[in-house]
Amino acid sequence: MSVLESIYVDMSVVLGSAQVPIRQILKMGRGAMIPLDCGHDDPTLVYVNDELVARGKVLVDGDQMSLEVTEIVQRARS
Repeated sequence: MSVLESIYVDMSVVLGSAQVPIRQILKMGRGAMIPLDCGHDDPTLVYVNDELVARGKVLVDGDQMSLEVTEIVQRARS
């Protein structure tokens, strides 16, 4: 086993975001809808350790969801 296989990273796949007042969240029940700041054609963002690394699109096949990476984000050189 490679030493790299035991290293964990925090990965987030972000479909969109919303700013919602806490009073609205407290009123929400099962099935509540939260509108996001993006459209269905907008890319999904992939963050690793809070750094944007890729963009992609969500694919749905029955009850399975996956992400197709369409772009690798180049890191800014410092």
